[in-house]
Amino acid sequence: MDIGNFIQAVAVYALPIIFAITFHEAAHGYVAKHFGDMTAYRQGRVSLNPMHHIDPIGTIVVPLVSLALGGFLFGWAKPVPINFGALRNPKKDMLWVAIAGPASNLIMALCWAFLLKISTWMPGNYFAFPLSKMADMGVNINIVLMMLNLLPIPPLDGGRVMVSLLPAKQAYQLAKIEPYGIIILVALLFTGVLGGIIGPLINLVRNLVLQLLGL
Repeated sequence: MDIGNFIQAVAVYALPIIFAITFHEAAHGYVAKHFGDMTAYRQGRVSLNPMHHIDPIGTIVVPLVSLALGGFLFGWAKPVPINFGALRNPKKDMLWVAIAGPASNLIMALCWAFLLKISTWMPGNYFAFPLSKMADMGVNINIVLMMLNLLPIPPLDGGRVMVSLLPAKQAYQLAKIEPYGIIILVALLFTGVLGGIIGPLINLVRNLVLQLLGL
């Protein structure tokens, strides 16, 4: 990717990425607070201020490198601190805390799709084209983040959901994977297995979202 295209891509990607991670992490904190865990709230993480959630490496450096290399857009934010023991019903409430992040990404994907629809109604190309590019990236980024987090690997949200749903013995066995979860994820990414697993699902959800908005 040449420098001009790279700068243009960064400009288009920046806002959707910031919104995606901010709402995702704030949603976890808000739902945890609702179910009795005040940890994130006390640390100022139940906030829509992006500065409270940005991880310099995961939110800025890694996405820029993956974008420059033309590969799978990858990154992360600072995880919202959750004390599952402080939830009123830890095993049951863990499900809702975990699913809140991916749910927020689905909602944002629909919002960006609506903006993409609006861009098709605009006359001319001066503002409509950049809006359509940004909205399209917003749809893509949020769906990728949602599907990535729904993988049933602790500490990803999908892993938390599975721990909540499984019987105690099986949940305990799955939870033991958590210290190695990110290593597993990175290995899947660099071997190309990750794209093969979630790529078709991302395309399916994207098509459903766009069809819902008549795109």
